[in-house]
Amino acid sequence: MSEHTEDRATDAELTALVVVSHHRSDALTAAVADRAATRLEAAGYRIDLLNLHAEGFDPRNNVADEPDYGNRDKRYSEEVHAQVDRVHAADVIVPVFPVWWFGLPALLKGWFDRVWNYGLTYGRSKSPMAGKRMLWLGLAGLTQDDPNSDLVITLLEGPLKRGVSEFCDVPDTHVAALFDSEGQDLQGQARERHYRELFTRTEEAVDKLLADRRVAACR
Repeated sequence: MSEHTEDRATDAELTALVVVSHHRSDALTAAVADRAATRLEAAGYRIDLLNLHAEGFDPRNNVADEPDYGNRDKRYSEEVHAQVDRVHAADVIVPVFPVWWFGLPALLKGWFDRVWNYGLTYGRSKSPMAGKRMLWLGLAGLTQDDPNSDLVITLLEGPLKRGVSEFCDVPDTHVAALFDSEGQDLQGQARERHYRELFTRTEEAVDKLLADRRVAACR
């Protein structure tokens, strides 16, 4: 994998890291991740697909990966450094995940806890994350008109966009909530149409991320 460089001339040289967090390969989460990856690939991106469950990532923290705020150059576990190398090599990072209890799945939360560590993604005067962009794609089982749907938006816009992305110097961050991932009370063609709409929303979110980059590049 080539090292990340900020001054790449064309999208053909760019890499998108798509991070999937679900234990089932046939889940809608995996299908949405595949749709996002296909859209990015069509735009000229090289795809690095990180399926946390399939690759056996261990989300449990340990002493080796505890941050030492007095030493930003601390060497963490080999697993963490192998993972963060993929983060550093990416120009676009797209976590795709189900929203469980209005939060991240434990597997994905553990990935951020261990890999996005002090000195690796934050805590330096020259940010190793500068110039990157992110798109958070969260799948929620409840419908958009559910009285608690605002908690999904709050998760995406608050702890994830502001608390993770912007904290790690990635201000160019988008979010998209895909509601009713279980297709409640839908059958037949109505159900199929609903899932087509979710895939369309996925593609639109990717397109918006790419379009905003082009606008910024022209300024």
